[in-house]
Amino acid sequence: MNNLPESKAVSPATPSVKDLVKVLYGGKRFGNHVNEVWPNLFIGDMSVANDRYSLWKLGITHVLNVAHGSTHCQGSHDFYGSTVDYYGVPADDSPYFDLSRYFFPSAEYIQSALDMAGARVLVHCAVGVSRSASLVLAYLMIHQHYTLLEAINKVKEHRWIFPNKGFLKQLRALDMKLRKTS
Repeated sequence: MNNLPESKAVSPATPSVKDLVKVLYGGKRFGNHVNEVWPNLFIGDMSVANDRYSLWKLGITHVLNVAHGSTHCQGSHDFYGSTVDYYGVPADDSPYFDLSRYFFPSAEYIQSALDMAGARVLVHCAVGVSRSASLVLAYLMIHQHYTLLEAINKVKEHRWIFPNKGFLKQLRALDMKLRKTS
């Protein structure tokens, strides 16, 4: 007899990385520079992040740069000025990079921004499909209580994403950890 609530007892296990890759490959692929994937939460690439006018038109108030310090994603407080709050995560898009240490701090940053009236958050990396998508998925899992698969499907309604296999493994571990504690 398990001690899980009834709804958790019948929920499917976290899919394997191989199964997650199949889900990610499915559906239409589209490559906008920026997409709103959750109310007031956007995923974008470096071209939109480096264009202050585009950010102003979108009403972006907070930028989470998941490629902080890389050659083409050199965002900073100085670049955005006083009208945009900036948070930089120096992540490499490598399956060996430990992005998981940024899951909770980034999720907290996104949630505290979204708790402010009128806030709009851009999460970006170079291309906007792996690093930034991974942190948005973690946010949806941590603060919106989505499973990993639900989070992927929710984001894919608005943007094609493809976290690398290392990030998928880390997100699977987060999914299993969150399911145990809920």
